[in-house]
Amino acid sequence: MGQIEWAMWANEQALASGLILLAGGIVAVAGQFKGWQFGAYGVAAGVFITLLEYPRSKRKKGSTMERCGQKYLAAVVKLFGPLTRNYYVRAILHAGLAVPGGFILSTILGTVCLGIASIIYFLAAIRGEEWRPIEKQAEPKPRAGETIKRPPENPPPRPPAEVRRKQADEVSVGGGHVNPIPVTDNV
Repeated sequence: MGQIEWAMWANEQALASGLILLAGGIVAVAGQFKGWQFGAYGVAAGVFITLLEYPRSKRKKGSTMERCGQKYLAAVVKLFGPLTRNYYVRAILHAGLAVPGGFILSTILGTVCLGIASIIYFLAAIRGEEWRPIEKQAEPKPRAGETIKRPPENPPPRPPAEVRRKQADEVSVGGGHVNPIPVTDNV
C-alpha cells in the first residue's frame, strides 16, 4: 500500500477552516457581538487562508485534479517561494492565525479546524512534503481514430443499380431468402 500524502488532507482541512472562520467572522460582525473586533479579524484571516489554500499541490504519484481558476492563485503562491512552499512555515502560520479566533464564540469552530490543519501540515512537513504547483503536461498524441476532423462527404459505396434491381426481384418472387441446402421434414 502506498504512503499517505498528508499535505493533500491538510490543504482540504485548511481550506474548509478558512471558509468556516470567514463565515463565523461575518456572523460576529453583522450581529455586533461583544468583541466583534475578533470577528473582523476572523473575516480577514478567513479570506487570507482561503486564498492561500485554494491552489492544490501536485501529488508525488498519480494525477492531481486542478481546481477551477487555480492557476492564477498558484502563480501568486509560487511567487512567495519558500514562505508558502514549506509546510513548516504553513503549520506555524496557521497555528498563529488560529489563536485570536478563539476569543469569540462564532469563530471557535474555524479556529479548531485551523488548529487541526496546522497539526496535519506539521506532520506533512516532518515527512518531507512541500507545495509544488501543478504544471500543464504536454498534450498526448492523438490516436488514429481521433484524428478524423470532418465526417465523410460521400455515401458508402453501393452495387450498381441493375444488381440492386435483380436482388430486389429475387426477394419479391421467392418470398425471401432461398436456402441452398434442401430441408425435409421427417415426422
